[in-house]
Amino acid sequence: MDLIESLQGFVAENLALLTPVEQAWQPTDFLPDLTAEDWSDRVTRFRESARQVSDELLVVLVGNMITEEALPSYSMSLDRIVHDETGTDEAPWARWLRGWTAEENRHGDLLNAYLRLTGRVDMRAVERTIHHLLANGFDSRNRGDAGAGLVYAAFQERATRITHGNVATLATRQGDEGLARICRKIAGDEARHETFYTRVVGQIMEREPEAGVLAFRAMIKGIISMPGRHMFDGQDPDLFDHFAAVSQRLGTYTVLTYAQIIDHLVQAWGVAHRSVSGKAARAQDYLCQQAEKYRRFAAEIEASLTKRPRIRFTWLPGCEV
Repeated sequence: MDLIESLQGFVAENLALLTPVEQAWQPTDFLPDLTAEDWSDRVTRFRESARQVSDELLVVLVGNMITEEALPSYSMSLDRIVHDETGTDEAPWARWLRGWTAEENRHGDLLNAYLRLTGRVDMRAVERTIHHLLANGFDSRNRGDAGAGLVYAAFQERATRITHGNVATLATRQGDEGLARICRKIAGDEARHETFYTRVVGQIMEREPEAGVLAFRAMIKGIISMPGRHMFDGQDPDLFDHFAAVSQRLGTYTVLTYAQIIDHLVQAWGVAHRSVSGKAARAQDYLCQQAEKYRRFAAEIEASLTKRPRIRFTWLPGCEV
């Protein structure tokens, strides 16, 4: 914690990665204007485009939106690192966390509004899932290790950037350019946030390489817990696994993606070249082998998913995905 506190100046230098509110996009910029005289025609055109989105992509979009809507849990988790006791502290770490929360909050709002307007989703089932996810809580499994928590944030920001970007690509192919614009815009936010957390952990690696490598190892040990893994719709106890299987099958987030993110972070933080010894040296070797480990599993997992039967999601009544 002393090391992280010492980064206040570095964090201040990177606050420009937040967009000033006056210049920031807002959800209404990407949705039909319901105050316009021709609002009904605009909604009709919107729905015509949304009808072209496949059920599989819609399931992934719902799962991504539910994960984004659980923002309060992630913000509270990071607040344990920041220690903003008043809620209005002007220290750089506190300013970053509030600004990051404000920017992230728009993502769930926009995707929620998009899904509601499509008319294709049982929004009560979706809302129940969000309620459960927030009530069930969130555990990044960093076990109180603040450095590991920042590694987790860097990993997840890159993961969400990739999955939103992949959804955008598929939405374009399927004929809904409006949804593609939405997901590209959200991915752009995630890219800035990824840059921040990657730089911060990079500074930890520079100042205290052994602490940095051990924090990275602590987070990667086993498998990184996905933010939405406790989602539940009141019926399916394996809902997250079913959502993840559709995402894997569609290619929006896969085991190979997971391996690529680990490899990227190992390279970005120069893990292989850090001068460390003892336990940290063993952690260094472990980290440098992880990407290849998951690459070996990727094809096997992909093959097994193709054999899974289609299932019903309460989010999309009457559909098997």
